Amino acid sequence: MLRWRSLFHADFQVSVNKSPLQFRDSDAPRLDWADHLHAIGLPGNALSVEITEGLLLDPSDELSRQLQSLRDAGMALSLDDFGTGYSSLSYLQHFPIDFLKIDQAFVRDLKPGSTAMVLCRAIVAMAHDLGMTVIAEGVETAEQCALLASVGCDHGQGYLFAKPMPADEFERFLRVTL
Repeated sequence: MLRWRSLFHADFQVSVNKSPLQFRDSDAPRLDWADHLHAIGLPGNALSVEITEGLLLDPSDELSRQLQSLRDAGMALSLDDFGTGYSSLSYLQHFPIDFLKIDQAFVRDLKPGSTAMVLCRAIVAMAHDLGMTVIAEGVETAEQCALLASVGCDHGQGYLFAKPMPADEFERFLRVTL
């Protein structure tokens, strides 16, 4: 991250998925991510922590404290796989979510006039009204990308842009595309 921030962009950010078990298991050793980032010379905003809807359905004071601690350290919070879980939506009022990631199940079926299109438009509008940035997962075609852009989706993630790759290949990819 230090290298990529110096080579490509000072605000380069990496997202890390954190499972519900990592939040709930009180016996598991916990890395203080903020201290770790500081120790290696990175600010909190170098990291976005991705969580799933299921984690937020049974909120506890401890979970709220952990999420707020990440935010206080400057880390962003992303709600991953949105729309395929439990979608109570009430948790969106109580947790400081920065990024909402539309699940690829909606993107896969995206066509003009489709139910998926209506749902993506509604998700984007709701998230924007709540001050969140929207990322669509599983974008594989230029048509999907254009349809998502037409409803105001902020970012896309998927094979249209690149497949998963090791860090050294990623750096070469960035050198060519940026």
